Amino acid sequence: MGLQEDKAKPKEKLSLIFLLMCTVSFIISVDGYVLKNCYISRDTAICAKYKLKAIPQDLPKTLTGYDLSLNLIMRIQQSDFQNLPVLIWLDLKHNNISQIDRAAFSSLISLQRLNLNYNRLDILGENVFDGLSSLTELRLTSNHLKIVASTSFKSLTSLTFLDLSYNKLGKMRNIHLILQHLPKLQTLVLTKNNLNTFRSWELTNHSLELNAIDICQNYLTELNISDNVFPNLTSFNIGGFTSKKPMIWDVRNKTFLGQVSRLDISGLPMALDSMKALFGAVNSSLTILRMNGMKRNLSALINISCSIPTMSMLQFKQNNLKHVHSDFFKACIYVTELDLTKNSIQKIDEDAFRSLLSLKTLILSQNELVSVPSATRNLRFLTKLDLTSNKISTLNCDDFTNQTKLTELNLKNNSITALKDCFFKDLVHLQILRLQTNQITRLNDAFKIYLPNLRRLHLNKNKLPKIVSEEFKGLRSLRNLSLNDNQIEKLYWNSFVGLTNLTELLLVSNCITTKGLGAFNVLINLRRLDLSNNKIHYPKEDITRAPFSNLFNLKELSIPGQHHRDKSHLPVNFLQGLTNLLLFSVRNSQLLSLHKDTFIYTPNLEKLDISSNDLRTLSSEMFSPLANLRSLYISTTLLKSLSFFVNANLTKLEFLQARKNHYSVITEKVIKSLPSLEYLDFMGNSFACDCYNAFFLNWLETNKTTQVFDAYNFECNYPDGLKDKKFLDLDVKSCSVDINFILFVTTSCLILSFMVGAFTYHFMRWQLVYAYYILLAWLLDTKQKNKQAPNQYDAFISYNAHDEPWVIGELLPKLEEEQGWKLCLHHRDFEPGKPIIENITDAIYGSRKTICVISHRYLESEWCSREIQTASFRLFDEQKDVLILVFLEEIPTYLLSPYHRMRKLLKKKTYLSWTQAGEKPEVFWEKLRQALKTGEDMNVGSLLLSVPNTVI
Repeated sequence: MGLQEDKAKPKEKLSLIFLLMCTVSFIISVDGYVLKNCYISRDTAICAKYKLKAIPQDLPKTLTGYDLSLNLIMRIQQSDFQNLPVLIWLDLKHNNISQIDRAAFSSLISLQRLNLNYNRLDILGENVFDGLSSLTELRLTSNHLKIVASTSFKSLTSLTFLDLSYNKLGKMRNIHLILQHLPKLQTLVLTKNNLNTFRSWELTNHSLELNAIDICQNYLTELNISDNVFPNLTSFNIGGFTSKKPMIWDVRNKTFLGQVSRLDISGLPMALDSMKALFGAVNSSLTILRMNGMKRNLSALINISCSIPTMSMLQFKQNNLKHVHSDFFKACIYVTELDLTKNSIQKIDEDAFRSLLSLKTLILSQNELVSVPSATRNLRFLTKLDLTSNKISTLNCDDFTNQTKLTELNLKNNSITALKDCFFKDLVHLQILRLQTNQITRLNDAFKIYLPNLRRLHLNKNKLPKIVSEEFKGLRSLRNLSLNDNQIEKLYWNSFVGLTNLTELLLVSNCITTKGLGAFNVLINLRRLDLSNNKIHYPKEDITRAPFSNLFNLKELSIPGQHHRDKSHLPVNFLQGLTNLLLFSVRNSQLLSLHKDTFIYTPNLEKLDISSNDLRTLSSEMFSPLANLRSLYISTTLLKSLSFFVNANLTKLEFLQARKNHYSVITEKVIKSLPSLEYLDFMGNSFACDCYNAFFLNWLETNKTTQVFDAYNFECNYPDGLKDKKFLDLDVKSCSVDINFILFVTTSCLILSFMVGAFTYHFMRWQLVYAYYILLAWLLDTKQKNKQAPNQYDAFISYNAHDEPWVIGELLPKLEEEQGWKLCLHHRDFEPGKPIIENITDAIYGSRKTICVISHRYLESEWCSREIQTASFRLFDEQKDVLILVFLEEIPTYLLSPYHRMRKLLKKKTYLSWTQAGEKPEVFWEKLRQALKTGEDMNVGSLLLSVPNTVI
């Protein structure tokens, strides 16, 4: 009804069932598989980004991984990790940890990897890592470490990797205190620790097992190795931001570094003689050399380093070459990989690489080249050429002449506008071609003849408007084709002819319509097809030609996120032919419905995503063919019930995400219909906090097999008195029969009398008031019947104020304006100043019929209840067919239990369901017209119209 509801206190408006609970108390549940600030994935607890200030204590003991990164934890206490005996890795990076208690990790006997990067530790106290005898990897990057106790690392006898970079250790003595307890350490990273000197005699007096040392960015003025303390050293990084003064290099015996194969001296300000001595020490072992940002003596450094016969990989970045001259790399005859990234190169002489007879990989990315350098044509054994992020706008037919060995070509992020059929004619062994992020508008038959061995082609982020016929005909070996983020509007049925071995096709964010879907049927070996963010739109649920009928090998199909706002349907045979499909996503596609036979063609489907669509209801018949379904996403689909699960036969479903929907009750049948469920996500939903959810609440607290994500944040939406309260804080013990309480009541008459009196006073006074109004309505009914007043209206409309938009916008135009009935509505036809109950009675007896618009809000309204009571008195008293029930929403049976009279009416009287009108509302309005037109004799022609199954 449209009248303002009573402003009674919320707890006095609770249902009778909820009143039986007597009191509501709040408790904290810790027994079930409900985690407050984490979720579990494959024995790993993910607790990152929850703003935690303390370590959670409600995790299962079987965890092997624990991610606590990106929180606000300040202290690690001894009790924080007591019950995780099989934990293998622990990530605590990006917190505010400034203190670790002694033996705080002592219970983690199986821990192998510990990450404490990006915290605020400045001191490591005594025995801080006690108990971590199995730890092999420890990361302490970017703290404020200045002091290390002598026993801090004493227990780490298995440690092989230690990263202490970006701290303030400063003195070699601190490094000595660490290394003396680490007999198995192989990798030590001391980047940027304010070290001024590196002297082996200060570090240790015995040989270490170290394979790799990184001491770059330390402003070193002296490097002294006087003893053979690093006999196994293979990787040595001493580059970076060192002192502006030349560093003193003192290695007493060049055999001390005789095993080093990887050397980084980037930015190192050493005198040329010292550099020669350094290269002499690694002359027989060096294979990888990094000399980035050297700034001076570039030619000399190249000549000295390239004279080392074992060196095969040279990284020469950020050296501001600009112009590569003919004789610059003439000594590099042994180099097989050359990296010249970020050198501002504008010009390369034609014979600049002529001496690089062994070169296989050339990286020229992030320079200022405007064309493919002709110097590359001399590199007949080149297998990889990287020209990423230059200024190349055009290609020429002879750019890759003689490159018959090339297997990977990278032209990403340039300004190429078009291709030609001659560009790649010599690349007979090319397997990977990257052309993404250019300005390509035409392919011009570039892939019709050549590139017989190409396996991966990246054309995403260009400006292709269409794919013409047989455009890729020559790519018979192609496996992966990416055309994402183009402007493709048109596909022909033979656009992909020739790609018989293609297994992955990506067409995300284009303008493809339903007319172009026939182009994919030639791809008989396709495994993955992604058509997200296109214009695939079916305005009607018609049966059309199956677009993918030949793709029987397809495993993954995605068509979510369409480029239109119009509502869409999916043809019932849309998936016909996809018998081996494992994943189907139609997320955010503006779908209004899914036919019950949509998935009969995909019996092997394991993952289904239909989230963010306007579906509202789902049928169990639709899911029946999906016996192998393991993951289901149905978030934001406006679902009002999960009852479709009961007969859906989803016995293998393990993962269910159903966020932000409109259901508020989870029944026992729903939970038991999903026996294999391991992960459940109801985030963003709210629930009825009454006895109808008692099973769900008890299940949350006691189940040990299903993880319920974000359950601690579930809130109540009913009754009004508990709105916004936490669902898990509800005590529903009083919803079950207590035998002891019954025995106690039967043997204690005095206490029983007291409880009955108290119950009557506190909880039943409004029911007595309600009974008084019913009696008054009956008296007024009798009075009105005696008046024998003529009918002033065809129908009185009884509705709740929340349903007024439907009454004014849908019902009133249809019945008054189109069908010509005269209706009585409270807001315009009630007599001002007259008592409400008299207005109601006059309206009901002054109308031929009464139409009750029933919804959840209607059932909760006291005035609406009085209206239907008055109408039913007239029905039974006068024996006239004067009452029409219109269900605006699906009302489950349990919600009608308190309305015994209405349930009796439903078994005998005329009723209509707006929710089942669906796409044929004209049938609904015609049947309502017939109901209004029908005579008042209860024995003549009573129409039984469709009613929702949940009401019966």
